[in-house]
Amino acid sequence: MVDLAGWVASLDTVVELISGRFARVEPRRRVGTYLRGLLAGLERKNGWTLAEHAGAVSPDGMQRLLRTADWDVDGVRDDLRGYVLAELGDAATGVFVVDETGFIKKGVRSAGVQRQYTGTTGKIDNCQLGVFLAYASSRGRALIDRELYLPTSWTEDRDRCARAGVPAEVGFATKPQLGIAMLARAHAAGAFTGGSWVTADEAYGQNPTFRAWLTERQIRFVLATRNDDMLTSPDGHRRQAKVLATIAGARDPDTGRPGWERRSIGAGAHGERVYDWTAIALDTTGLPEGWGHWLLVRRQTEAPAGKTVRELAFYRCAAPTDTPLRELVRVAGARWAIEECFQTAKNEAGLDHYQVRSWRAWHAHITLAMLAAAYLAATRAQEAEKMTCSGTPSA
Repeated sequence: MVDLAGWVASLDTVVELISGRFARVEPRRRVGTYLRGLLAGLERKNGWTLAEHAGAVSPDGMQRLLRTADWDVDGVRDDLRGYVLAELGDAATGVFVVDETGFIKKGVRSAGVQRQYTGTTGKIDNCQLGVFLAYASSRGRALIDRELYLPTSWTEDRDRCARAGVPAEVGFATKPQLGIAMLARAHAAGAFTGGSWVTADEAYGQNPTFRAWLTERQIRFVLATRNDDMLTSPDGHRRQAKVLATIAGARDPDTGRPGWERRSIGAGAHGERVYDWTAIALDTTGLPEGWGHWLLVRRQTEAPAGKTVRELAFYRCAAPTDTPLRELVRVAGARWAIEECFQTAKNEAGLDHYQVRSWRAWHAHITLAMLAAAYLAATRAQEAEKMTCSGTPSA
């Protein structure tokens, strides 16, 4: 049986990990209280409830921690990334995943808020959007970096930005640009090994700059793309992805045989997620020597009820030429790990429970919530390894 209370009680190791980012003892102590509150069984985890949980008579101390206290928020973010890679890192299975999630808000004063589409509700809502980087391996998964997306309605109104505490040097950046910024920080910190992968949805896969950044650093990728993406074949012809998928003779890079191969990408909410897969060779111009370029196609094993056509999904992939199909499929399936990270961080660590408006306070809360969720992921991994070594089945 999982001892969550015991896990929360041992948070001191994580607080000690980030202690050097605090200039004074008071905020260093309060951050430990904040982290324990985020992991407590509270229905809501905002300044008031966290203060009450800590026995304080007002939320002033918690709000000060996020808004003005003297500590290095980005330094803690870097410590978080290092902690996750140390606890969950695996050179053979590690995948970096980029995606965004929405935070539904009321009013117009919270930094970056506007009516915009968010996958959180599947519609246009008044919300903030955060772009995140996650790390997933066979040992576990956790969020490791974050950026608040600022629409042009904000970046073109510097007075509004100033009122929300947005630094003067922060201008407009697309979501792929924010993704690159986070990947660049991880790369500079030595997080990428020779076998590391990056995966993301089509908003990033369709972006030439995003793909070029990865290619220039010889980082392998499996990036979703649209069915009408124009792709170049080795013979120089350009065709839409959906057209390439119908071309006979598509070859599996693992066996060289034509046709589809049925593979699972792991368990989902409704059981094993099994699809048919094939990979079609693409032009390799601009890629490192010895690398291949493929269109990976995923097909439903059977048509949904009432339909005659099996749905297809498409991915642009680049990696060494000896990369087998099963590896491309594995990385494509790893993209969903970030959705699990969002769910865990929101449900168990209060990622979306904040009541702050400023730029700095958003980044402070989100970073601490990510750290709390990462601690849970690391502790679960440690418990699983202990049970494996002892031969005890996990709970």
